[in-house]
Amino acid sequence: MRIVEVRERTLPISSPIRNAVVDFSQMTLSLAAVVTDEVRDGRPVVGFGFNSNGRYGQGSLLRERFVPRLTAADPDGLLDDRGLIDPHLAWDVMMTNEKPGGHGERSVAVGVLDMALWDLRAKLEERPLYDLIAERHGTGSSDRRVFVYAAGGYYHPGKGTRGLKDELLSYLDRGYSVVKMKIGGAPLAEDLARVEAALSVLGPGQRLMVDANGRFDAEEATAYLGALEAYDLQWYEEPTDPLDYDGLRRVAERRTSVPLATGENLFSHQDALNLARYGGLDPERDYLQFDCALSYGLVEYLRTMEALRPLGWEPSRFIPHGGHQMSLNLAAGLGLGGNESYPDLFQPFGGFPDGVQVEDGHITMPELAGIGFEGKSDLAAVCAALLD
Repeated sequence: MRIVEVRERTLPISSPIRNAVVDFSQMTLSLAAVVTDEVRDGRPVVGFGFNSNGRYGQGSLLRERFVPRLTAADPDGLLDDRGLIDPHLAWDVMMTNEKPGGHGERSVAVGVLDMALWDLRAKLEERPLYDLIAERHGTGSSDRRVFVYAAGGYYHPGKGTRGLKDELLSYLDRGYSVVKMKIGGAPLAEDLARVEAALSVLGPGQRLMVDANGRFDAEEATAYLGALEAYDLQWYEEPTDPLDYDGLRRVAERRTSVPLATGENLFSHQDALNLARYGGLDPERDYLQFDCALSYGLVEYLRTMEALRPLGWEPSRFIPHGGHQMSLNLAAGLGLGGNESYPDLFQPFGGFPDGVQVEDGHITMPELAGIGFEGKSDLAAVCAALLD
């Protein structure tokens, strides 16, 4: 079998919201389709992939470097001993002539294609990706029940604390037990009023996370920490710039209770190692949020987990960023601690297949071949349009 074509389209996921750093009114992503000559039920088998929110579409990098390498490769060099396309072999081909370090946006472009290749591989085996991952890289059996939290609470024009409370209540009403809101985009006093408003709608067993999106230096982050420790929070996310390991360490040393979470803007296992070595995080109570769609895909995610395990980081401390179905498959297949979810934002690329409901903060993964994009009707329509 061989890859006959790779298509990419840059699509908007714009929204009139902002966090402490990014305005999402111009946000885009890349949707890619890897088309093969393998035919099932009269149609070619196709794998789909896209990148997460927070980074933009990667069309130029895909067209100039990574897609040509993939399509020009010896078809047999991409196949394993079963005669099927192997995402690990394809990853090596895509990264040919790429210099180490300086990961940047190329990690996003490769992540798009890696997602499509894993979707393709699981479809070729006619099984859910989480089942394939569990067999190859997990414990051998997957756990279809996955913890999910609802990410929202952005700064929105004209939306005050009443609007914030209504939004979070809507997530709780849909079965979530943990919700997340943004901080750092307003003065501390205003943010604390927002935090207290959010806490006021929580019931027994329900928790709140806060996310500063790397907005602060160490001094500002610790000032917020001093105020936030008065509340019973699930975590304090990205208090400092993602690469300011020393600043994060200073925050970690000052805290007495609130867990920290970070990692969504680190894109390689080397960066992850530096975070674990120098960031002051505690593998017994803190969380890692690496997003495979932004960091070279599942192939590199597996390297990251392997690199961090000797430092005490178990799979349960990994809760990926992004709110997409690829990370849900990783969570189910690798026994991760859960996954982010965007109930209302960045659609149709976030969320779950049709009919999947959140119950007590968890979902049960459906038994769909591949990643499961075809089970989400609005996303399936966008994927189909890419092939027209």
